[in-house]
Amino acid sequence: MHADGFLAPENAAAAREAYESVGPGAQVVVKEVAKAMELDAEEYDERVNPDVIETARDAMFASLLEVRVGTSEEFQQWAERYDGEVDVLGAEHVDNVAWHAGPDGEAVAATFQDEETAAVGTLRRQAYGRIYRKLLSE
Repeated sequence: MHADGFLAPENAAAAREAYESVGPGAQVVVKEVAKAMELDAEEYDERVNPDVIETARDAMFASLLEVRVGTSEEFQQWAERYDGEVDVLGAEHVDNVAWHAGPDGEAVAATFQDEETAAVGTLRRQAYGRIYRKLLSE
């Protein structure tokens, strides 16, 4: 079993603080991407609105979430000790699982056979959508 990422907020306040902290980085990334796309100032102002920056912040936050990756047996052992609800996505009879435990006893997991990178990416998007989106908008 191994972990990828480092962001594992223990409560809603810590999640909000982490989300706010990636805001400036998201703005820089959007600005640099726009520069690489050779957008002039007028086109930048027209195309880069608060929704674009927020989408970049959401993606950055999700990409930093800590994800544990292990065998189905390792996941089952973890899930038995976990004091909360785990939403498992994917097929039951596969060899591997990626999971993220969010704050307040909510966790999400994705099963996979071979494509770890794809599973971790999917899991991060699912964790953001199922756990953090509502928590961060409160």
